[in-house]
Amino acid sequence: MNTQVRIYPDPVLRRVADSVENIDESIKKLIATMFEVMKLEGGVGLAAPQIGVNKRVIVISIDEKGFERFALINPVIDFFSDRKSKMEEGCLSVPGIRADVKRPSKIVVSGVGRSGRQISLETGGLLARVIQHEVDHLNGVLFIDRISEKEKKRIFEDLNMLINRANSSVR
Repeated sequence: MNTQVRIYPDPVLRRVADSVENIDESIKKLIATMFEVMKLEGGVGLAAPQIGVNKRVIVISIDEKGFERFALINPVIDFFSDRKSKMEEGCLSVPGIRADVKRPSKIVVSGVGRSGRQISLETGGLLARVIQHEVDHLNGVLFIDRISEKEKKRIFEDLNMLINRANSSVR
């Protein structure tokens, strides 16, 4: 299995991921690999498309009680609060770039845990933000798609460097 994080503008990052039909050994192995890659890269969340696997699987590891190693299969955000908060975000697939992103402060997310049990979770704070960021990946959306025009202008040159680097490695 490829364990290299895909970097913007890799087209795999823009695809909508396929639902997981069966939680078998390959999905359990994918989750274990994703946790390893995320830890190695110093991330707090990772979506399967970021390592080139077009499946609706996310993993999260943050220091909130109970969520040190949290995996969710086929996650769906069922509720977004009207109240939003702005926070700086970065992404393993968009290295070296950080920008303020405005997101709903609270969400309700449902999906399947790695044990196969249905999960529904109401959360806020950092966990809600990371879940939204990773679910965006499953829908082919990057955090740079959610930033203000002012922020886009600020990071324009850095994004172009990533595009140019990708183009030069294709040759």
